[in-house]
Amino acid sequence: MRDSVTIPLNEEESLIISSDNSGGIGMKEGDLVKVSYETVAYYSFRVAAMECIAGGGKPISVVLHNFCGNEPWKELVKGVQKGVKELGLNEVSVTGSTESNFSLKQSAVGIIVIGKKGADTVMEVSLSDSLRVAVIGMPLVGNEVVEQSDSVVPLALFQEICRLKDVVVLPVGSKGILYEMNQLFSNMVIEKVNLLTDVDVFKSSGPSTCFIAVYSVGLEEKIRSASGDYFHQVHLEF
Repeated sequence: MRDSVTIPLNEEESLIISSDNSGGIGMKEGDLVKVSYETVAYYSFRVAAMECIAGGGKPISVVLHNFCGNEPWKELVKGVQKGVKELGLNEVSVTGSTESNFSLKQSAVGIIVIGKKGADTVMEVSLSDSLRVAVIGMPLVGNEVVEQSDSVVPLALFQEICRLKDVVVLPVGSKGILYEMNQLFSNMVIEKVNLLTDVDVFKSSGPSTCFIAVYSVGLEEKIRSASGDYFHQVHLEF
């Protein structure tokens, strides 16, 4: 199951809505991870945007729920706009609300991305000998996201892979690669023993610092070349 919902508008077009939340990350004294609010919003936006794009959507609007106080609002919007710019998107509106009546001891942010999509996108696949699987990026969480930012897959690369024909992608979140693999393949249950790869398939990928790509054998070289050092092959053995 994907972390988004699709709402048909008519026979040709639908809305796709995805979201992300973060808590205890920011600049308050009680926060567990200390980073700027621009960084908080950027990474929260990328999670929701990646889910939207992976589902075949093009983001058109962002709704920001701010529980960090009035002062961080502009910085949060700046973080969203950074992600929008990386995706090369135009005319993406940003709106939202701030909890200003009460002050929380920890930072909290929620983001909703609304997109439009056309024809149905393939959301799950049946594993076969003609398909290949890769993880692009590394699963990172907490301070690792900032300290190992060179291993975080860029939004532009994610979008490039999504646009390839006959490629199915799925962002990896807090439940890890193995969990997401079982959401992607509809014809079998995959266990750790079935996977041979150099990445930790149980580790949280935090703000979708990596994603799974499933593609035909003929696209292997193209995806490897585009992904560079972000590319990690996954061999499935049964």
